[in-house]
Order: sequence, then C-alpha cells, then structure tokens
Amino acid sequence: MIKEEQLQNKDLPYWLALLRTPALGPRTLSKLLKTAVGPASIFELPEKELIEAGLKGRSINFLQNPPWPMIESDLLWLEQEGNHLITFADQHYPELLRQIYDPPFALFVRGNPEVLSSIQLGIVGSRNPTTDGRRMARDFSRQLAAVGLTITSGLALGIDSCSHLGALDANGQTIAVLGNGLNSIYPKSNSRLAESIIENGALVSELPLDYRPLPANFPRRNRIISGASTGVLVVEAALKSGSLITARCAMEQGRDVFAIPGSIHNPLTRGCHSLIREGAKLVEQLQDIIEEIGPLAVASVTTDTQPVKTQQLIKGLDADTKLLLDNIGYRPVNVDYLVGVTGLTVNIISRTLLNLELQGLIESLPGGSCIRKS
Repeated sequence: MIKEEQLQNKDLPYWLALLRTPALGPRTLSKLLKTAVGPASIFELPEKELIEAGLKGRSINFLQNPPWPMIESDLLWLEQEGNHLITFADQHYPELLRQIYDPPFALFVRGNPEVLSSIQLGIVGSRNPTTDGRRMARDFSRQLAAVGLTITSGLALGIDSCSHLGALDANGQTIAVLGNGLNSIYPKSNSRLAESIIENGALVSELPLDYRPLPANFPRRNRIISGASTGVLVVEAALKSGSLITARCAMEQGRDVFAIPGSIHNPLTRGCHSLIREGAKLVEQLQDIIEEIGPLAVASVTTDTQPVKTQQLIKGLDADTKLLLDNIGYRPVNVDYLVGVTGLTVNIISRTLLNLELQGLIESLPGGSCIRKS
C-alpha cells in the first residue's frame, strides 16, 4: 500500500530533487514550504525569494537547473521491491522524529517502512568494545526486542552490530540508520547483517542513494537514531565519541538516556559515567529501562524463568564446582588465576569449566579465559 501511494505521488520527483539540493537543510526547506504550495512550486520561486529564504548561489543554481536524469535513477530505485521514500508530509513518517528541532524532510528506506512507526529504543556504543561490552549489548538488545521494542542503531562495527544481532536473536525488529546513501553498505563487512536487518526491519538514511559515508554525515545520522527513539541506551563509550553525541542529542530532544556503568579503569566506560553524572539513568538490568518507558512501550513483561533454573543448577553442584563458579565473576579470568584462588589442579579446573559451560553457567572467551553468564 505504501509503495503504491508513493509511486502515484506526483510530487515524488521534486522531493528527490530537493534531497539532492546542496546546502539545503531541513530548517531552510521548512521556510520554503511556507512560501511555496508543495515541493514542486519551490522550483518555480523567483531568485529573490530563494535568497530571502537563506539560499546561496550553489543551491539556487541547482533548483533552477535540476539534474533530472539523476532523479530518474532515484525513481528507478524506488520501483524496486522493498525500496521506499517516506517524506515529512507522509502519514507513515515517524511521529517522534517529526517532533525534533531539525527533522529530516525525507527518509530513504529499504525493508519494511511500517517499522518506523513502532516503539523504538536506540542502542549505541564503542566501535571497539570489550568482550563484556559486546555481550551486554547483545543481551540487552535481545531482551528488549523480546518484549516488543524495535532496536535502532547505526550499523557500525562493535556495539551497533551487537545490538542489531541481539534483536535478530529474538526474532525482533531492528532499524539501522546509515550515514551514507542506501546504494552501498558501510562498513562492507556488515553487508550480510544489513540483509538480515532488511528482512526483520529496515535500513534508513536521509541522504541521497549514492552519498558516501563522510565524517560530517554521522552526527546527522545520530540525531535520527535518538529522535526516532523513546530513549537511548549507551553500553560502552569513551569521553569523546559519537555515542556521546547521540546521547546528548537524545537529552536535547527530551528522550530518556540510559547508561551501563563499568570499571573505573576502563576508558570505554568513562563516557557512560559522565552521562550518569549528567542525569542519565544507571542501568544494571532490563527492568531499569522498562520502568522508565513502561506503559508507553511495553504492555507487559513476561516473567523470565531462567534465573530460577540457574539457581536450581547451582544448588546441585558439588563442592569443587561450586568453589570454582564462586571465583568466576563478570570479568574474564584464566585458568592460572583460578588455580591460584581455588587450589584446584589444572586438570580438575579444565574438566569442571567444560561442564559449567555445557550447563550454560559460564562462557569461554578467546585466549583461554572465561566469564560468568548473567
């Protein structure tokens, strides 16, 4: 239905041309739309009115001589199955995003455009997270998707990728907002992940299809992640990072901001600690998020029986196994450390670690270390 509506829209070529107009931002376009009657009439405005709206020579020249062959290629893209353009005037445009200070005036979408109207939670963090950070991002994303939230992130390496994967683990919905045009995937290593996201949600960008992933594009991308979401969860972030830009966009937009704390010795948690000092909510478990966005986002949270099963397993462990498990926390430890703190032999420890992993109580990590599972 959405596809049919957009292809029959006579204004569609003009929206596409406006998206390609250089130095034409959402606020300037808003001024023009107050002067003109629809996007098509903007191209008929006299130069004087364009100047009064704040446009410079390059933008004016473009509007007076649009590259229609290029626009034709955009229209051919839109004819393909699963490709959409959702404009600010469209009823399917996400309502929360519409309310921010500088909303994009159109969004290119690959996948299901209806997912844009779902209740979203943004998850962001470092491109080079710790093993613990990756695990937390995927675990939280999976749990949040399982209770009905759409997970929105930026398809970057690290925390973003883990967040998308967590939502897919739960067969939930996820949205990836790109800092480049949808004709290419950045980074290329996430091409397969992007295809999975298209099947369970959507790829989104406000940038024309062939735009490259330039540094200036990513702050624009970040404001969409936060603006479309009811809140933003920061998993790991350095003090100077794009994740903090997203979180501060969320604060300015009136969204809830959540942050997971960590070790004071880990530079990737200092950004989270800074956000908590600024008023972000400290998060240790799913309920910390649900109780803030509760009735708005989740009708009911099903009781998880896993903690009960875990407690029953632990009660049935023998003394050596219980001793070993008690000395494995939520930070990686290796066999040498466990020999020193338990007094058990290497053979006993290795055999016991295998049994604990098979029971789902610990997780093996690269390099021969292990960590306790939540």
